[in-house]
Amino acid sequence: MARPTHAVKFCFFFKRIFRIQAAEPPKEVKEIFDEYSSETGTMTIDDLHKFMIDFQGETDATKERAQEVFNSLKHLNIFHRKGLHLHAFFRYLIGDRNTPLPSQVHHNMDSPLAHYFLFTGHNSYLTGNQLSSDSSVDPIIKALKKGVRVIELDLWPNNEKNDIKVCHGGTLTAPVDLIKCLRVIKDNAFIASDYPVVITFEDHLTADLQA
Repeated sequence: MARPTHAVKFCFFFKRIFRIQAAEPPKEVKEIFDEYSSETGTMTIDDLHKFMIDFQGETDATKERAQEVFNSLKHLNIFHRKGLHLHAFFRYLIGDRNTPLPSQVHHNMDSPLAHYFLFTGHNSYLTGNQLSSDSSVDPIIKALKKGVRVIELDLWPNNEKNDIKVCHGGTLTAPVDLIKCLRVIKDNAFIASDYPVVITFEDHLTADLQA
């Protein structure tokens, strides 16, 4: 009598961790770092202060501001307590702390709109995360006062299907009325800048509400 056979399935799981490589500083940045860093291969507060004034043209930069940059990088493994390593310096250059451009308009503003980069908002109505925060006009007002030129609103029918609400659909975010958003855009659009404001609508409306 033949012995019964049993099919056995094996499932193997493999996990491989991929390390995301940080962007390497370009050659030009390395050359600037070498020019302004000390012999120890680090950039001191005095070195950074000199770089801000001489290279970036920040004539009003203070050592206190240079110290603030140092403090903002302390949490990084690439930070050295006696000075900035090359990668820390590079992180500063591409970070929010490095804002040397003048606040006044300094470009030729006669070209078509598509020729420019625009300061753009995303989910401009949310007060916090994209899953459970409130929708409000306050973030829109703050964005416009900072000079944001593109405001995004996600449009959905309200529960009665007779009006339009703004919220992050399919989530627990609380809605705000569309008309309130449009009114604050009208009132605040040109406080920080005289240049155009673009409103983008993510449209989830029914045909009658679109009309």
